Amino acid sequence: MAAPPATRPRHATYDRTDRSDARAVLAAVIQAQTEAEPLQRIERQDLNPRATVWVDELTRDPQAFALSVSRGLSTRPRQLDCRYLYDEIGSELFARITEQPEYYPTRAEAEILADHAEALAHELGDAVICELGSGTSEKTRLLLDAWSRRADGEFHYVPVDIDPVVLRGAAEDLAAHHPNLHVSGLATSYENALVRLRDVTPKALLFLGSTIGNFDPAEMDKFLRQVEAALQPGDAFLLGIDLVKDPHVLEAAYNDAAGVTERFTLNLFDRMNRELDAAIPAEAVEHVAFWNERQDQIEIYGRFRRDVRIELPDLEQSFSVERGEMVRVEVSRKFRVGPMAEALASYRLRLDRALTDADRRFALLLLRRTSEVEPGDAAG
Repeated sequence: MAAPPATRPRHATYDRTDRSDARAVLAAVIQAQTEAEPLQRIERQDLNPRATVWVDELTRDPQAFALSVSRGLSTRPRQLDCRYLYDEIGSELFARITEQPEYYPTRAEAEILADHAEALAHELGDAVICELGSGTSEKTRLLLDAWSRRADGEFHYVPVDIDPVVLRGAAEDLAAHHPNLHVSGLATSYENALVRLRDVTPKALLFLGSTIGNFDPAEMDKFLRQVEAALQPGDAFLLGIDLVKDPHVLEAAYNDAAGVTERFTLNLFDRMNRELDAAIPAEAVEHVAFWNERQDQIEIYGRFRRDVRIELPDLEQSFSVERGEMVRVEVSRKFRVGPMAEALASYRLRLDRALTDADRRFALLLLRRTSEVEPGDAAG
């Protein structure tokens, strides 16, 4: 439930002549919203004078994973929420995926950031940098380095990630490497983070890595409506999108020769065993990933090699899965710049610039939140 207008400021701005108050403003906004919505409990953890992490209680809900699995196995076709790929083991495996020669997106996006970081820092100016799905903030360091060099005084970074352990490590490391940087991490969902950030302006919201490609059309519509509501006119949105390309290149990226992506997929089922006592036999599931040309997306599944009964004892539920049945664990949609810009315009997001790597494999879209829908400007 949204808080009544009287309980929190409509737009929490900071004094651009004194950047040291940005952290205090953000803290005040979060505190006001938390007090207005007491069911959303959040804990403040001060790591050092320039690094704070706010942890939502939702990240500690012991039944959230089980309930998500139950919902996914109850649907047809069956699917699992890809966010649960990223436990500690999954996060380590994904980091290894990005190092595989077949997996181009991370390198392509890093190339764009390296080539344009200084220009982006200049263009976005004094905005508070907020990043959804920040993880270790590895690629973002290219931008933060540029911001640090041009900042007149202190500047502020708000990383958002569901994993508080990863977030704490990144916050401490970044604050240690940038003496003029204040870090306020939010360990929470995208939805909750966007609600808490909407009153902080001006801001530059980052959503890198083409994570938006993991959303189906309905999920993407919901997410972009939340982004639209979180941004104020003039705020920036830097969005990473993986581009449509040769299917052989795409399929190789999700079927690397070293088998790291396979282990990443199978770890989700292992995690179900570790945390939920799901009783999925070893070697019962295999990784399958292929290009769906009609939908412009890579689809990743766990295919069962034998009949299996998946147990969820805490919920007193079980699910029968037949040999050959595939349970979807992730989609990765690919995009074209023109149609994507047109779609984003309907959420009052105007394309200012589209940046690509030399081989045009990946794009970063720099968008601005407008006051009105501007379909005429959509193509950029």
